[in-house]
Amino acid sequence: MPMVLARATQSVITFADTFQVEHLGTGSIAAAATGGINVVTFALLPMGTVFIVGSFVSQLVGRGERDSTPRFAWYGLAIAAIAGLAAIALIPAIGPALSFTGYSPHVRAEMADYMQIRMLSVAAVVGVDVFGNWYGGLGNTWMQMICGVITMTAAVLLNWVLIDGHLGAPALGVAGAAWASVIASWLGFAFLAVAFWLRLGGAPRGRAKNLTGVEFRRVVRFGLPNGFTWFLELAAFQVFVNVVLARLGDEPVAALNAVLAINSISFMPAFGLASAGAILTGQAIGRGARDAVWPQVKITLLCTTSWMCLIGLLYFVAPTRVLSLFDSKGLSPNLVVLGSTMLALSAAWQVFDALGITLSEALRSAGDTKWIAIMRLVLAWFVFAPTAYLVVELGGGAVGAMICLVGYFGLVALATTLRFRSGAWRSIELLADQPV
Repeated sequence: MPMVLARATQSVITFADTFQVEHLGTGSIAAAATGGINVVTFALLPMGTVFIVGSFVSQLVGRGERDSTPRFAWYGLAIAAIAGLAAIALIPAIGPALSFTGYSPHVRAEMADYMQIRMLSVAAVVGVDVFGNWYGGLGNTWMQMICGVITMTAAVLLNWVLIDGHLGAPALGVAGAAWASVIASWLGFAFLAVAFWLRLGGAPRGRAKNLTGVEFRRVVRFGLPNGFTWFLELAAFQVFVNVVLARLGDEPVAALNAVLAINSISFMPAFGLASAGAILTGQAIGRGARDAVWPQVKITLLCTTSWMCLIGLLYFVAPTRVLSLFDSKGLSPNLVVLGSTMLALSAAWQVFDALGITLSEALRSAGDTKWIAIMRLVLAWFVFAPTAYLVVELGGGAVGAMICLVGYFGLVALATTLRFRSGAWRSIELLADQPV
């Protein structure tokens, strides 16, 4: 439950940015939603990479070597620092890069401002996942939940203050939403950093020692495929949105990203359940009980599919009511109509997504990251991207793109199921070079 709540609070930030600027018009919705996902796309590379910290820690805990875990947090923090510096270095390139898109000048300008500010939060966002996975591997999922509540609360309140200029603050509009997210992200990171330094939350009392370049490279070796998977998979979709779909106008882009923001509310709790299952899977592998993995995965699948089915039913039965949240003043009726159709279609991929994320997380905890990366990248870049491009060019529009997404998630679910059933993950030794 703490993992579910932690992931749910993460999804609220971009959703809140999109929802709390809806009164500024369709262009602002498109700028905040698409800009937020663009920044997240960049951050996914280091975020996905540091997720392997949880796999190392959970297997070490299962092996009875809890005191050996602190150094893996430091390896993750090194990756977070590198990511933060890279994000800052890329800020001057954001405006020129968006000039190649088909957005209107107003949307392009607001999106550039939003992204340039949000990039300042990348180090904090990655750092939160470092500590979250480290504590999670130890079996303490409450720390990341508390961090998520702090971040979510600060983001929503600061949005209210900075978007429209309450409490004497300047009215910054879309840029205010970006600053709110940056400040909230660093507040969440500060909480976990202090807790880690003081060894709160059941952390081992000893300090990290025996940090080695060999071990750091092993963390990168197993973590980077997962990072590339997340990054390039979403990048394929964002290239499609920013280059192809943008030519259809601001409303289709705003509608699609509103639908994706809504879907993040259903996806992130399911991802939390899958990550919790992966922690227990990693601990079972660490203690040599690989036959206990499938019973754990089966229980996790039951939880994730039940949740996603309930959410999918809501999307199918009441899509217009949900989408109307993004048009409370009735300024963009086409957004609601188009978005409602896409939201109803998204109900079809909920079960596929539950299967895909649960089995992918289980395989990741076993160290089977390279195969997952190759599979998802092939499907994203060589199946979804060209198919969606052809569908849109032939007149399918944003609705056609959603149908292609349903097919993509279905293929991912099928591939991960076959991979898990093959048992190839049983032969992978994540801790092969670790001293016993």
